[in-house]
Amino acid sequence: MYEYRRGGSVLGAFLLGGLVGAVLGLLFAPRSGKETRDMIAERANEYWGQAGEFYETSMSKVNDAVSQGRESAAEKGEQLRSKIDEARGRLQEQVAKSAGAAKDKIADTTPAVKDVVDKAAGAAKTGVDTASGKAQDTLDFVAKKATTTTDAAAEGAADVAGAATDVAKQAADAAKSAADATKPAAEAAKPES
Repeated sequence: MYEYRRGGSVLGAFLLGGLVGAVLGLLFAPRSGKETRDMIAERANEYWGQAGEFYETSMSKVNDAVSQGRESAAEKGEQLRSKIDEARGRLQEQVAKSAGAAKDKIADTTPAVKDVVDKAAGAAKTGVDTASGKAQDTLDFVAKKATTTTDAAAEGAADVAGAATDVAKQAADAAKSAADATKPAAEAAKPES
């Protein structure tokens, strides 16, 4: 059936009643038809003029609002652009500072790394010299034993083999200590990740 709607139907009924009343009032007015038509034409022209003025005023306001909106957008765009440029400048300064600090750190650590490498090289040279000395002592010992008698040579060969084994162990230990001495220099020379 009929559903009652609030607001819309009441307002519509009120406007429709007003319109019907105005039309009936004009039709039953005690004026002649010509006077009524002239009056309607005069009012229509008056309302048409008011509508034109309203249109012009509205268009002017809309154009002003659009103009102000464009100006505001342009100002905001400029402000945003300047903020971006400032941020870019700060970022470039920060990158330059970081690069300078990295160069300074590299310059500071290079002598330390060189010192460690020099120490490791010295330790390796000492180890090689020690191994060389031990090898020479072994060769002298072998030469001395070779000059003895044949019986002593057999005994000496066993002694020489034992001594050679000992010397070889000592040489290996010296080489190992030289390698261990160079490890810190190699690790210090590695680039940091």
